[in-house]
Amino acid sequence: MMIVSSRNSFSCQFSSLSLAMNQVKKTEVELLLLGSKLSNCTIFSTSSTILTAKATIIPHVKCSLNQSGQLLTNSKAVERKMIKKVGKREHHLWKKRDSAGSGQKALNLVRIVSGLPNEKEAIYGALDKWTAWETEFPLIAAAKALTILRKRSHWKRVIQVAKWMLSKGQGATMGTYDTLLLAFDMDQRVDEAESFWNMILHVHTRSISKRLFSRMISLYDHHNMQDKIIEVFADMEELNVKPDQDTVRRVARAFQKLGQEEKQMLVLKRYQSKWKYIHFKGERVRVRTDAWDEDNA
Repeated sequence: MMIVSSRNSFSCQFSSLSLAMNQVKKTEVELLLLGSKLSNCTIFSTSSTILTAKATIIPHVKCSLNQSGQLLTNSKAVERKMIKKVGKREHHLWKKRDSAGSGQKALNLVRIVSGLPNEKEAIYGALDKWTAWETEFPLIAAAKALTILRKRSHWKRVIQVAKWMLSKGQGATMGTYDTLLLAFDMDQRVDEAESFWNMILHVHTRSISKRLFSRMISLYDHHNMQDKIIEVFADMEELNVKPDQDTVRRVARAFQKLGQEEKQMLVLKRYQSKWKYIHFKGERVRVRTDAWDEDNA
């Protein structure tokens, strides 16, 4: 009798448990976003079986089961899903500053101008054809061509190409000005260099570099034009441009040739460096400038 009663109680407990399981009609499952990985969610169905499903994580998405066992999702949360937008790429040719192939273009330009006569119409016509099919002015290639012509000491071609660039409104930099002044110096065209220098003074009064002043003083020194050296040096002092040591020596020598020793000593005292470096027995040695000059004298 006791065994039968225990079996009945056990069967009653099992039946009540199954009844409780069968009364579960709806279970809500919350999926929490922990990155872009997949998470497993366990769903209890009405048939008291355990189902395991994989769902793609969406931020704060709530899903639930209806009476027929279908999975329901929150549409508002789905709408808030982040969608990566791919930006529209636009290619602007007029903003492109690509130097790819500029070296070959520069060599092509050098080859073109090297085989032409020294006539302005022929040079400018060939240069215009060189840029006819370009979407923008090949400034990098033209600058490289100037460097190549300068290394080859083709000063006439340097002057022609530089003038053509400036006539197109391109390459108006201190580097181009320095190259053109050097070409004028090497080609013995002092008058053109002087007129070009006056233009630079008029346009770029407050932005002229020390390098251009030194270049112009060197040009006048090569042609023994002492008065012009003093004029350029006066412009340097007016614009508060400190000369380098080579320029100081040239200016002092100009005052000496003009018989103005007092101004020569004044320039040396004001601008000459007290120390200089020399190479002595394979080492770089620092010595006083006045002692070195006395020994050399």
